[in-house]
Amino acid sequence: MLFKELLGARTFFPGCTDLKEFTDATTAVGYLTELYNKSTGIVRKNFETLLYGENEIETPENANYPFIGIKVDRKDLNMDSRHAYGVVSEPGVYSSTVTRPDIFGKYYEEQISLLLERHKVPIHVGTSPSPIPLPFALDSQSTYKDPNAFEISQLWQMDSGFVLPNLSRIDDDVANCVAAPHLGSTRPMSIFSGERTDFSLHRLHHYTGTSAEHFQGFVLLTNYQRYIDEFITLGLAEISKSDEYESLIIPGNKKCTSLVDVPTGAGLPQMPAYHLKRKDGMGITFVNIGVGPSNAKTITDHLAVLRPHCWLMLGHCAGLRSTQILGDYVLAHGYVREDHVLDQDLPPWIPVPPIAEVQVALQQAVANISHQNSLELKTGMRTGTVVTTDNRNWELRSRELYERFKQSRAIAVDMESATVAANGFRFRVPYGTLLCVSDKPIHGELKLRGMANKFYRERVSQHLLIGLEALRLIREQGVDQLHSRKLRGFDEPPFR
Repeated sequence: MLFKELLGARTFFPGCTDLKEFTDATTAVGYLTELYNKSTGIVRKNFETLLYGENEIETPENANYPFIGIKVDRKDLNMDSRHAYGVVSEPGVYSSTVTRPDIFGKYYEEQISLLLERHKVPIHVGTSPSPIPLPFALDSQSTYKDPNAFEISQLWQMDSGFVLPNLSRIDDDVANCVAAPHLGSTRPMSIFSGERTDFSLHRLHHYTGTSAEHFQGFVLLTNYQRYIDEFITLGLAEISKSDEYESLIIPGNKKCTSLVDVPTGAGLPQMPAYHLKRKDGMGITFVNIGVGPSNAKTITDHLAVLRPHCWLMLGHCAGLRSTQILGDYVLAHGYVREDHVLDQDLPPWIPVPPIAEVQVALQQAVANISHQNSLELKTGMRTGTVVTTDNRNWELRSRELYERFKQSRAIAVDMESATVAANGFRFRVPYGTLLCVSDKPIHGELKLRGMANKFYRERVSQHLLIGLEALRLIREQGVDQLHSRKLRGFDEPPFR
């Protein structure tokens, strides 16, 4: 383990302080943790003075995000084209602010280790010029008696004495591949800055009712609460019969031990999340995102900062082929993006390719769980294009859309899948979609109430088991194989 004070690094990390260089990832993460705790401690101490003290607060100094940086010369480049991440493709200086080492410490250590191994140059860690906003410093350690009990004068002091979130400092230009590097400027180490990450961690808690530390490396998304109910039952059974999973966390950050613990109705947040946790963080988070592409974009915008290994959409769809029957599966390998919510971030002309490893795992999972032979599998599962629309009552325009459906060769219509896949492509998170045909409106097959209940009872459990089996297969094959180069551009930040 080697680290030493830097003397010349200020020239290529301007405005930064507390600079040290490292050739060991564990020591580097330990130091950035120290810097982060120091900065957030300053903010919290001043906040406590505002709440409980008699003295006026002072503007915090050096209460800034830590950063990770690297300088790679041309002679130090690693031109092995097999690497999807963990390398820089051009010589230069790279750095990004970072946050919450209590959540991301293992991730930072992994990414730093790859850079040290592949470029043979030291990593730089220090304090950046970017301030940590008050709410995000409090998020990391909430220990206050009643932070809502403010006097008017205290609110004014908070506004004038603390740094608060400023959306002008936050954008997704790097993720959207529109941040063109300027000659001689520092390039990003990650697609997310520390403040952008904190912003999403804050929002995740708001939407899902659970804290970021509970989210696992694999994510399932659904638009039906029935799937969540089944997941809770299966999760509790898994915990009782083996030691693979250690706990099931439900909204409110509560540990679930029986179905009695599960909140319902008014007790649920907008998009409740449930976490079947493993000690290594490679468990499963399941989120009920509700209906519609806006919800799908919102949750994946924020989930992406956690750098999950994969997210899968399990939901229902309308079948478009006369040969499909209710309960058939649809494995999406292409998308018609009629959702429109991502048009400004990812223009519709950009293709969203299937991820081979995910597709193979989903198809194998259907075979494993349904116990069908290859012929039966072809009959009960169609692979093809899914149309995602932002019009919940698209059926009322089916005569107008009929020709478009035929031209696209689509086999199903839903309201979330293309959004989930497109945001996976945009944020470099492997993605996949397995839907279940619940009706066929353009063929006159609509669900009657009793028929729908029967359909749900028979299909929900199997569909969920297929999703869980697919994640098991992906995890066992190794996540290194999962992160495809097709998600990476030609001028990418080195962090995954």
